[in-house]
Amino acid sequence: MNNNHRPSDSELPSVAKLIKSTVIAITLAAIILVTVVLPSEYGIDPTGIGNQLGLSKMGEIKVSLAQEAEANTATVESKKTANDNSAELVSASVEKTAITQQSSSVRNDKITISLFPNQGKEVKLKMNKGEQVKYVWWTDQGRANFDVHADSIKHQIDYHGYEKGSTDRKEGDLEAAFDGKHGWFWRNRTSKTMTITLEVEGAYSEINEV
Repeated sequence: MNNNHRPSDSELPSVAKLIKSTVIAITLAAIILVTVVLPSEYGIDPTGIGNQLGLSKMGEIKVSLAQEAEANTATVESKKTANDNSAELVSASVEKTAITQQSSSVRNDKITISLFPNQGKEVKLKMNKGEQVKYVWWTDQGRANFDVHADSIKHQIDYHGYEKGSTDRKEGDLEAAFDGKHGWFWRNRTSKTMTITLEVEGAYSEINEV
């Protein structure tokens, strides 16, 4: 037996009834929105009914609590940012102090090199930018051509000149213009083997004959 019952066209709601029901539902929703939801949730009461029912006060309280929560969140974030910045400043200060202490270490060395006629050699110090050394060098066989210069793999600098000349003795100060190797090149222009003695004192980490 088939118990399925198919409604007739007369039993189905008409289009007019459907439209009327939809309009009524939308109207009721709008009334509820204006008289209940807006006053109780957002403190907005365009009709005044929410105020009479005490809903507006409820909405104002909710809005106030939400604003306080946002303010507290902003305060916490601001304090967190300030703490992070303070931590970064402390870290940077510690790093700077460590670098300064490392850079201020003083050492001294004495090195002697021999040059055949027309031969050239150089001695380089590994220095950080701003570090300084005092130096003096001399020969045992007259004048030598010299070139005080620097280079840096880090900064891709092949040559940076400080001073050139020709003498049998020279002393002064050398300040590193950048992180790299800084030092002296000598060439023996005499007809005899020459010995050059170099003494340095100051802030540098290595000394090498090149």
